[in-house]
Amino acid sequence: MRSDEVKKGYHRAPNRALLRSLGVTKEEFDKPFIGIANAWNDIVPGHVHLRALAVKVREGIAAAGGVPFEFGVIGICDGIAMGHEGMRYSLPSRENIADSIELMAEAHRFDGMVMVGTCDKIVPGMLMAAARINIPSVVLTGGPMLPGYDEGRELSLVDVFEGVGKVAAGDMDEQELCNLECCAMPGCGSCQGLYTANTMACMTEAMGMSLPGCATAPAVDAEKLRIARKSGEAVVGLVAEGIAPRDIITAASLNNAIRVDMALGGSTNTVLHLMAIASEAGVPLDLDTFNRIGSRIPHLCHMQPSGPHSVLALHRSGGIPAVLGILLRELEDSPTVSGRRIREIANGAKTPAVSIIQPLESPVNPAGGLRILKGSLAPGGAVVKSAAVSHTMWHHQGPARVFDGEKEAMEAILARHVREGDVVVIRYEGPRGAPGMPEMLAPTSALMGLGYSRVALVTDGRFSGGTRGPCIGHVTPEAAAGGPIGLVHDGDLIEIDIRERRIDLMLSKAELKRRRAFFAPKQKSLTGILARYARMVTQADRGAVLDRD
Repeated sequence: MRSDEVKKGYHRAPNRALLRSLGVTKEEFDKPFIGIANAWNDIVPGHVHLRALAVKVREGIAAAGGVPFEFGVIGICDGIAMGHEGMRYSLPSRENIADSIELMAEAHRFDGMVMVGTCDKIVPGMLMAAARINIPSVVLTGGPMLPGYDEGRELSLVDVFEGVGKVAAGDMDEQELCNLECCAMPGCGSCQGLYTANTMACMTEAMGMSLPGCATAPAVDAEKLRIARKSGEAVVGLVAEGIAPRDIITAASLNNAIRVDMALGGSTNTVLHLMAIASEAGVPLDLDTFNRIGSRIPHLCHMQPSGPHSVLALHRSGGIPAVLGILLRELEDSPTVSGRRIREIANGAKTPAVSIIQPLESPVNPAGGLRILKGSLAPGGAVVKSAAVSHTMWHHQGPARVFDGEKEAMEAILARHVREGDVVVIRYEGPRGAPGMPEMLAPTSALMGLGYSRVALVTDGRFSGGTRGPCIGHVTPEAAAGGPIGLVHDGDLIEIDIRERRIDLMLSKAELKRRRAFFAPKQKSLTGILARYARMVTQADRGAVLDRD
């Protein structure tokens, strides 16, 4: 066992003395030491209940013959950080989470890990750490929040964001918005729809790194406590068998995760995170893989924000096992932390008579829910949640309205300085230029709330999983890296063709060359972690990981 390095032999007497001061018994020195990385805090709704889950994880570890040691991991709530300078710190926190878990696991020589977390950057950071450290690990995601409720309709956080636009449009008064904010978020758990947090929980289960049923079991459900207990037991079994994350996170399992992503119509952020996880696992993965798989896998679940269904509805329809069951003939077989192989889980899945999961023969849409676009505006690629775009906007050509930052764009949108048919371009919000690649939920929700139906939004930043509409993000290269998005002028025509997977700036090569001769990307004066991040971060088509070379 790895932990023998700190507890075996006479020369480890000082190490054992410190462990004995924690209450470790003589008998426990012969058992595997299991770390519990717990993202509990009381500022993030998705994390506030994780203490209770960690208690059950500890019970499971001890019952299976391991010794649990718990430590803390940071977590940022993207919803609270949204729309201001705080959002620039969210994506960099993913790297901090992975680094901090590596530091704790390697310094204390844990034999295995259970990673307890929820929300947008926390679960990806944990998966990155698991792949990097490569000791037996199980990820326990905390589960979705129950839907809010008001006057006969279910609510989620996006209803509140879009309410801001409705107030600006005069379609809702401030008291109605206040009533909405008071009942939209009823308690603990990750935001209710298929936003980034819940999409990443689904990806974790689909790639085999969490137990079956874990992704969709609600935060408040007793089933989540049982899964927590079983996760503690499972990791001790993985230690005994020597099964590590890189045995599970493979090209096959990542492809399966993408298949489920396409079927669900998940967040565009999953492209960024799956690329980063693949990088840590040493698995080749490029943007073309998403298009290749998306052309074969139809969109089967009409989930929030593009559709009416919450993750609770998906759970009641059989959760990820049921989705895997529908996709069985497309799946590549691979192991999971449960000890069962993914096709075995899929084959044994049960779909209730009333289900929101459509059969392959009658999908919500015939193609997958995400598409990668390329063209003269994004030669390195861009991503769109096609599942959330009206088919009337799958092809659009319009004049650019250019903004060098989200704040400037938001002010123009709320002041109605944007016209139907425009293509709003928000640049200098990429990994390096922002820095931190902030999400653009505020402007996209404002456009929806104001009633715009023919405005596209293009950015080198990111979109929240709560975004809906013709919104193209992750434009690569970004403006700060000299990408063509930095050359766009107000009034330039931009053509978006989602069917053909194209996004083009309608200028001649000669004009682009002329503009580039006079172009100097804007630079920001930065300090602290953002300065370090901007120096080291790669472009979005590589997952915005840190270039440690």
